[in-house]
Amino acid sequence: MQLPLEPPAPLFAADDSSSAPPSPRAESTKDLSLSVNYLPNKFSSGLLSPTPRRRKLGKDNADHPAMHKRGGGREAFKSSEARMPAEGDEDYDGITGRWFGGKEGGHTRPRMHWNRFKWALFIANLALSTYALAGLIFCLLTWFDVFEHADIVRVGNREELILSTAAAALASVTSVIGWAGILLNNRSFLAVYTFALWLCFALLVTPGYTTYKQRTFNLEGKLNAQWSRDLGAEGRLRIQNRLHCCGYYSPFVEATVSQSCYARSVLPGCKEAYVNFEKRVLEIWYTIAFSLVPLQLVIMLAGLLCSNHVTYRFGKGMMPKAYRLSMASMAVIMDNYANQLAEQYGTEVASDILARSRHLDSMTYTSGVANGTGTTQALSHGRYDSLAMRSPYTGRI
Repeated sequence: MQLPLEPPAPLFAADDSSSAPPSPRAESTKDLSLSVNYLPNKFSSGLLSPTPRRRKLGKDNADHPAMHKRGGGREAFKSSEARMPAEGDEDYDGITGRWFGGKEGGHTRPRMHWNRFKWALFIANLALSTYALAGLIFCLLTWFDVFEHADIVRVGNREELILSTAAAALASVTSVIGWAGILLNNRSFLAVYTFALWLCFALLVTPGYTTYKQRTFNLEGKLNAQWSRDLGAEGRLRIQNRLHCCGYYSPFVEATVSQSCYARSVLPGCKEAYVNFEKRVLEIWYTIAFSLVPLQLVIMLAGLLCSNHVTYRFGKGMMPKAYRLSMASMAVIMDNYANQLAEQYGTEVASDILARSRHLDSMTYTSGVANGTGTTQALSHGRYDSLAMRSPYTGRI
C-alpha cells in the first residue's frame, strides 16, 4: 500500500500519532557533522580491499601472516580498522620503557621497528648534532684562548664570536630535543624540534652575513676605525702581544706601551699583519657558515616532512572529531537520502525507507534504555550496513 508523503518541512519528522520514542533526528541539526568517511585518491586501490595488507612475518604474527599492525597510518581508513592502539602496540605514542612506567612497572617494550621517516629524522639529527657540537667546541676553545691567535678574535671579532657561540649552543639543545622525540616517538618534542630548527638557521646565517659584509666592503677602513676608537689601550696591547708588533703604523702612532713596545722599538706596525689576519679569518668564518646552509635546509625539510610520521599511526589513532557521525547526524543524512529517492523514484520507495528507519530508531532507543549504559552507539555501526550491501529500491524499478 502506497503511503502519501507529508511536506518536507522538518525532514521526515515523526508524526504525533506515532507511538515510537523520540528520534535523535528531532534534535537540533545546527552542530551536527554530516561528513562521511572517505578514502583519499592518492591511496592505492589495495586499501579498498577488506583483506588486510600483508606485512612482514615476525614472531608476533607468525601464526597469522595476514594480520597487520593496529591503529596505523593509511590502514586507518579501511573498514573495521582499529582506531586506538591496543596494549603493547608497537606504535604507542608516548613515553614507554622500564624507567618511564608501563605495564606492571614498565616491563613491556614495543617491538623494535623504525620506519623510513624515523630513519630520515635520525640521519638528519645526527648531522645536526655533529656540526653543532663541533662548532660549540671550537667556539669554547676560542673563548678559553687555546689557539695561538684566539685572543685576537676575542678582541677584534667579539660580536661574531658571540653569535656563533649562540648558534652552536642552540643547535646542540635542538639536537637533544630531537633525540628525545625520535627515540620516544613523541611528536610534541618533534614539533618543538622543527620550530627550533628555524631559529638555528637564523643564527647560523647571521654571523656568516656579518663577516662577509665586513670583509667585502672596506675592511681596511673598518679596522682603522676599530683600532683608534673601539679597541682601547687594553685591546691594542693584546693584539700587539699576539702579532708581535708595536703601534698601528709605527711605534709612534696609537701604540700601547709595554715591555716590547716603546718609542725606540724595532717591531713593525700592526696594520699590515692585522689586516691580513682579519681577511683570512673572516673568509674562513663566512665560508663555513654558508657551507652549512644547504645541510641545515635539508635538516629543516626532513623535520617538516617526517616529524609527524615518526610512526605509521594516523595522528593519535583516533578518528578526528569533525569526521565522527552521531545517530542524529546519520538520521539527517538518511532523511536527505530518502528525499532524493522520493524525487527520483517516487514516494513508494521513500516511504518504505522512512518506515524502516523509524522502526530501527525505535529498536535502538529501546535497547539503549533497557541496557542503561547508553550503548546505542554500538548498535549504530550495523544500522545502515544493509544499505551499502543492498539498495532499498532493488527490485522495484
